[in-house]
Amino acid sequence: MRGEFLDLGGARLYYYAAGTRGVGVPVVFLHGFPTSSHLWADVVPLMPPGHRLVVVDLLGFGRSDRPLSHRVDIEAHAERTLALLDELRIDRACLVGHGIGGGIAQAVALRQPRRISHLCLIDSVMLGQHLTIGGPLARTALSVAKWLPSKLLLAVLRRELGRCYSDPSRAERSIDLYLRPFGDDAGRAALAAHVRALAKDGTNDHESRISSLGMPTSLVWGDHDRLNPVSVGRRLQSAIPGATLNVIAGARHFTPEESPRKIAESIAALLDRA
Repeated sequence: MRGEFLDLGGARLYYYAAGTRGVGVPVVFLHGFPTSSHLWADVVPLMPPGHRLVVVDLLGFGRSDRPLSHRVDIEAHAERTLALLDELRIDRACLVGHGIGGGIAQAVALRQPRRISHLCLIDSVMLGQHLTIGGPLARTALSVAKWLPSKLLLAVLRRELGRCYSDPSRAERSIDLYLRPFGDDAGRAALAAHVRALAKDGTNDHESRISSLGMPTSLVWGDHDRLNPVSVGRRLQSAIPGATLNVIAGARHFTPEESPRKIAESIAALLDRA
């Protein structure tokens, strides 16, 4: 496994590569808000052999650069994902997205469907809806981001994220990692930029286009996800022709961390579909 930075239009993205190249299509993993590539740490080792695996820190998260003047809405992240594929000389890939990462994966697939062989959406937002991240989590963060000191803002976000895990000890470890880039005033400004972009993301024109997606698609959901409830998964299943929905009993929002084997098995089954 190796990690490195790529400069995409003046913004550095961190990614690491894993897996083994073979006849299988590459798999690209996209995390959501406000997480990082750490989300996939337990999934990657369980993936089937023969696939190049690319795990990304989106701009403004993990080890990637802070956004500064760069846009961080879903469409901008989708543009950078396509630029990443170009830079890595990946012509066609399976996209796996969690939460907002699932919205980014949908946006990429709508932009350039020929480049997406398979689509796996995990506890995802649905383009065309008011994003559910613009519900309790983003609204709470946005309402306090302008006036709370960084430590108090992060405390509010930490509390809300903790409710998305069923395992408190795992929640504590992971949230520490996810919130580390936002621990100073510059980090708070970056966090506020993310939240503002998500709260007003203009995706309503996409809902009617989702039914045009023709690649094999798998939806995986925690049945106790209160952030993006299973009803969102059912709507996506109805909208995307041939999409399957696998609901994981007892899981909340962060299923890649709490049910990594079931996530890896779902992706493996998807990759076997023509």
